[in-house]
Amino acid sequence: MDGVVLEGSSAVNESALTGESIPVDKEAGSQVSAATLNQSGFLKCEATRVGEDTTLSQIIQMVSDAAATKAPIAKIADKVSGVFVPAVIAIAIVTILLWLAAGQGIGFALARGISVLVISCPCALGLATPVAIMVGNGMGAKNGIMFKTAVSLEETGKMQIVALDKTGTITSGEPKVTDVIANGVSEQELLEMAYALERKSEHPLAKAIIGLAKERGMAYEDKGGAPSGLEVTDFQAVAGNGLRGMQKGDLLTGGNLSFISAGAEVSEEMKQRAIRLSEEGKTPLFFGKNGRLMGIIAVADVIKEDSPKAVEELKNMGIHVVMLTGDNERTARAIGEQAGVDEVIAGVLPDGKEQVIRSLSQKGRTAMVGDGINDAPALTRADMGIAIGAGTDIAIDAANVVLMKSRLSDVPAAIRLSRATLRNIHENLFWAFFYNVIGIPLAAGVWYPLFGWKLNPMFGAAAMSLSSFCVVTNALRLNLFRMYDGSRDKKRKNKAVNQNSSFENKFEKQQKQEETKMTKTMKIEGMMCGHCEASVKKCLEALTEVEEAQVSHEAGTAVVTLNADVLDEVLKKTVEALDYQVTGIQ
Repeated sequence: MDGVVLEGSSAVNESALTGESIPVDKEAGSQVSAATLNQSGFLKCEATRVGEDTTLSQIIQMVSDAAATKAPIAKIADKVSGVFVPAVIAIAIVTILLWLAAGQGIGFALARGISVLVISCPCALGLATPVAIMVGNGMGAKNGIMFKTAVSLEETGKMQIVALDKTGTITSGEPKVTDVIANGVSEQELLEMAYALERKSEHPLAKAIIGLAKERGMAYEDKGGAPSGLEVTDFQAVAGNGLRGMQKGDLLTGGNLSFISAGAEVSEEMKQRAIRLSEEGKTPLFFGKNGRLMGIIAVADVIKEDSPKAVEELKNMGIHVVMLTGDNERTARAIGEQAGVDEVIAGVLPDGKEQVIRSLSQKGRTAMVGDGINDAPALTRADMGIAIGAGTDIAIDAANVVLMKSRLSDVPAAIRLSRATLRNIHENLFWAFFYNVIGIPLAAGVWYPLFGWKLNPMFGAAAMSLSSFCVVTNALRLNLFRMYDGSRDKKRKNKAVNQNSSFENKFEKQQKQEETKMTKTMKIEGMMCGHCEASVKKCLEALTEVEEAQVSHEAGTAVVTLNADVLDEVLKKTVEALDYQVTGIQ
């Protein structure tokens, strides 16, 4: 169920829905959703949406709807075979009739017709596609790249646009310490003090500091508990702000800038350094002791080591690389710049990702790479969904390709392997047709009047077997293909790139328009029926600042979309003028 917080404060991990690893602080009036985890404090919530109405259920429904609209891709060989076989039978019959009409005996005419049938047996044509697909799939499986269907192996290499989820795909998905900035003390002292305070916290950012302390051998747990005098007492977590506790009579504090500034002076230099860290997509944590700032420790969801190289390889292959994320614009831009992507689209919710992929697909063939529940609708909507193996089950189920090693470098490798497999299929089809172009006229006796050449049906059977042998051997050459070698990548002209720039501008404009809008949820008592809903809706939408009002007498709410700021008192008086009672506005 989804709901609203009535009492308490805590940090909630919403990564299952939004994909972002940094938890979100919740307090009275905050919205909470199904599939999210309360990680620290106590929350008393009121259910507002249950069952099929929840955000999670809507995501699952979107996956189902998108899957139902995908059209199957017909195989080239299937189309050709439908014409080839009847055509060969017709050629054999015509051959027999022509030789009989030319005065040849029935034995000669039948031998020519049978030779045509035998030498043109569509074995090579039938083997051209499935054998190459089998070898390509085997190569992928050996390297941890699982193509679910033959179609996914054929189509992956045709992608013109690759959209990458940020958290867990480009980045590791777990916060880590990136910078330790001491202020008048050593880094060791700052980290020891931060560890002593944060080891009592359950916050994911605290786990990043604890992890670094353990790497540097500071963990008390490894030494049989905290040494005497280093244990923090009177520990208190102030949700959404920070931590405080006593150590050997000293007051230790840690948290955001506003929390620390209340009890310690933060110099302008340190504030500027914190701003620069924030601009780089990092979260600065301030630590103080007895009212004195000890330093800053920055924590961030760092990008994977192979991400920049993988993005560069995709771009070298002529693919337009887009990063999609539900994170804020500043953090997204910082990560996108480090990864080297062509385009960044930030602040996108699960249904927003699906809409973006739908729009991108209109510009060119689009692949989506993701790992979370929030990516599932986009994975299903994309022309090719690629799931990170360490991701959620629903993402893996929604995707066409699964990267078992969870490495972004496997994305260009998968595209490279697909292109090589498709190229191999085309070679096989060429040789199958080339063989028939030469063999059928010879078997039909076209050259008999000129050179006296005729083909014995037994030699025709041998030649047919040889053609199948050549096709299978050519397909087996794929085992020698080096799928991680990007030195031979051929950059394809991508018509989608210029089109995408216009789409980016359009999307950014839409994002800015949406940011200027604001919604407020009004709690209203006294509405009993649809007529009450209509009355409240009409009076609210009569206000020039209100663009739309969605009213429900069952939930007792009115969700108001504003195009300009308006005082809560104005909204309240407008509704209460109809003899309804407004109990709260969020």
